[in-house]
Amino acid sequence: MSPVKRGDQLPIHNRIGVLRAERRMTRAQLAEQVNVNPQTVGALERGDHYPSLDLAMRICEVFGLPVEAVFSRTELGPLSAELFSREGRS
Repeated sequence: MSPVKRGDQLPIHNRIGVLRAERRMTRAQLAEQVNVNPQTVGALERGDHYPSLDLAMRICEVFGLPVEAVFSRTELGPLSAELFSREGRS
């Protein structure tokens, strides 16, 4: 399955590289777990390609996070800052 080509109008930002680094996971390790090649993981991290919904969900399963914690239409800040700001609103 190939990733969707990047769109200029509606970008999709992601935390794949950060999450992978936090877990000391190589691109090859993540690629193997989600059944793509390591170059695809690199293209996703750079924003050169967007994942299909199926691939996005498989990536989120590896990290144990919901889709909105990994992918966003707006630029993503640190996940910890996002979690703490949500707790303050409760």
